Amino acid sequence: MNIGIVCYPTFGGSGVVATELAKVLSKMGHKIHILSYARPARLDAIESNIMYHEVSINSYPLFEYPPYALALASQMVNLIEFEDLDLLHVHYALPHATSAYLAKQIMAARGITVPIITTLHGTDITLVGRDPSYKHVVEFSIDQSDGVTAVSDYLKRETYNNFEISKDIKVIPNFIDLERFQKSNKSHFKKAICPNGEKVVVHVSNFRKVKRVPEVVKVFSKILESGIEAKLLLVGDGPDRQKAEMMCRELHMCDHVRFLGKLDEVEEVLSIADLFLIPSGSETFGLAALEAMSCSVPVISSDIGGLPEVNVEGETGYLCALDDTDCMAKHAVNILTNDALHTELSAKARKRAETFNQELVVEQYEQFYKEVSANVKSNATA
Repeated sequence: MNIGIVCYPTFGGSGVVATELAKVLSKMGHKIHILSYARPARLDAIESNIMYHEVSINSYPLFEYPPYALALASQMVNLIEFEDLDLLHVHYALPHATSAYLAKQIMAARGITVPIITTLHGTDITLVGRDPSYKHVVEFSIDQSDGVTAVSDYLKRETYNNFEISKDIKVIPNFIDLERFQKSNKSHFKKAICPNGEKVVVHVSNFRKVKRVPEVVKVFSKILESGIEAKLLLVGDGPDRQKAEMMCRELHMCDHVRFLGKLDEVEEVLSIADLFLIPSGSETFGLAALEAMSCSVPVISSDIGGLPEVNVEGETGYLCALDDTDCMAKHAVNILTNDALHTELSAKARKRAETFNQELVVEQYEQFYKEVSANVKSNATA
């Protein structure tokens, strides 16, 4: 198939999943066209069967804000018409699904029908989409899509609970490259970070308020108070980094904490990790947790959103109530001091991650493409 994929280019979940999906589909023989305002972070090499198209936006004094949604729709039309797309798959409802609907109507006026699939990822439903400024547009755009998917059962429920949507939503979870995300020997790296054999606790996020990075620091301080020698590695950057740095200074634990910033090869850090913390206040899936589990790292997370669908209580790690740092610290100390428990959780974490194998999940997308395309074709000839 000749498939157009529209996504944000950032390190966030939707952009990562869309780009990795494109890579796997291209290896399966499909021709992929990625459309975004910048080259996606994970599209870091020349890939066969993947073409990248940048949305250019010209600035005019008349516009206080450049109309990106219109420029995107126009570029979608170009792709559909000149690249002969069989299907357009947009990730994140705003504005991608809206632009896709406009492009579809333009092409329909020219006698060309192309199926539109929208994948919901999270904040397009749980945060941005609920804003009264966008709510009606989100509802309309989702309902006008030919096929809709969500990355978790939780997100599917949230969509139906908060929007008046009649469209069927198919749950296709996020996925993992098991070959890339696996525990590897990084003893030289661990020796440099932990010269005295300290335990390694890791957190990876965009450091936004919802990720609860200060709670990570609180939990780690309790781990140190228990007498365990450990290092905290914080991967990523964002608004709460300064707050986390201040907390480290106030708690006199700066020597035990390393801020590593944004990293492309996060699997190298996960390979030396003994424990992964993700106390998020909202998480529609928990891709960072899945990446850690794939590297055989036990996870302690909040019991919020889609996290329980990934992190299984007592099997791959533990779930705690939101902001219950005592619960998280208790389980963390137990895992870091009980070698048998750590070994068991590590093995089961990897086994759980294998159920999200990218080949298996992408096959679900491929089958969904065929079903939606057949339905659109059938309706067009009816």
